[in-house]
Amino acid sequence: MNMTKKALIIGGGIAGPVTAMALQKAGLEPVVYEAYARGADGVGAFLTLAPNGIEALSLLGLDRLVAGLGMDTRRMRMISGSGKVLADFSNGGETSFGMPSQTLKRADLYGALRDEALRRGIRIEYGKRLADAGMDRGGVRAVFSDGSTATGDLLIGADGLHSRTRKIIDPDAPKARYVGLLNTGGFAKGLSIADEPGTFYMIFGRRCFFGYQVRPNGEVWWFANPGRKVDPTPEQLAAITPQQWRAELNDLFKDDAGPILPIIAATGDIIAGWSTYDFPTVPKWRNERMVIIGDAAHATSPSSGQGASMAAEDAVVLAKCLRDIPDPAKAFQAYEGLRRKRVEKIVAAGKRNGSGKAPGLVGRVVRDLMLPPVMRRLAKSDALRKMYEYPIDWESTVA
Repeated sequence: MNMTKKALIIGGGIAGPVTAMALQKAGLEPVVYEAYARGADGVGAFLTLAPNGIEALSLLGLDRLVAGLGMDTRRMRMISGSGKVLADFSNGGETSFGMPSQTLKRADLYGALRDEALRRGIRIEYGKRLADAGMDRGGVRAVFSDGSTATGDLLIGADGLHSRTRKIIDPDAPKARYVGLLNTGGFAKGLSIADEPGTFYMIFGRRCFFGYQVRPNGEVWWFANPGRKVDPTPEQLAAITPQQWRAELNDLFKDDAGPILPIIAATGDIIAGWSTYDFPTVPKWRNERMVIIGDAAHATSPSSGQGASMAAEDAVVLAKCLRDIPDPAKAFQAYEGLRRKRVEKIVAAGKRNGSGKAPGLVGRVVRDLMLPPVMRRLAKSDALRKMYEYPIDWESTVA
């Protein structure tokens, strides 16, 4: 094991700090380069960490960091727009140490991970947007848009859906696939909803999908997925005012059962919408000195509830490979061999889940008839267990 091997990590969101801490544990020297001049404090909505993701974080001593940031999410309940319960099932059970899935604000998770990485002595540089990278004297050299450079033994792209690292590795890399849905949401206060904390409610409305969970203190976290056949440009999305979002959502859900309209009304600021994408497959993850992880390699629809958990798994598996295999190119090959099949299955499952959110009239009727027996069969199969159970033995050696 080379204790002086330096890793340049591109991206300071969630995947970046986790990867840095995993590499540090494996004996490498990580440095994180974040494109923006500041962190993601106060930015974004919320996400769910599944038991498999929490298990991966626990190997880095980060499970306690996650506990208390959000709320337990033990069950999922699917409901039709008429109020009929379509399915009710466990949201992945628990980790080996008894922690269920956790729903938490993205910015809170980011801030906690960043602070912990800094506490562990990991350097994070801001305002460093990757412009180019290439081989350099047996290592790699990164060039940033501000004209500065950095050199290291290897480079890891944890730079998300629109990864620059992915394009450097493969100029012909495919673009992300737009899945026909937008995302918006918010945090509602002052309501009195009888729904039980710990259950995430998913309402397949007549014209739009709505998901929400009630915190023990009564606050409601929610999101909605308005459908759009054509992917709006960033400028078009930015032009939609909060008042327009509120009016559109009220219209989309006016005929649906449940507490949707009161939740929207009790929300002070509706989060600006964004488009939803995934990657069916990314042909090239790596070259001799560079590799991509997380959303850069396998973005999955939010419907899977696995994005952050997959990134955590990636980070730990990659760190093990680099710890045990001295040649970065061979370590990257081993990492891809261990990860590709699993993550592409989860991307496909996320796409199937998302396709039922805006199906049209006939599709709605078929979905509401078929979803209950399908979910019952799924609950009895190994598919969910295999998604949520992914044990990683840190002590074992990667061949």
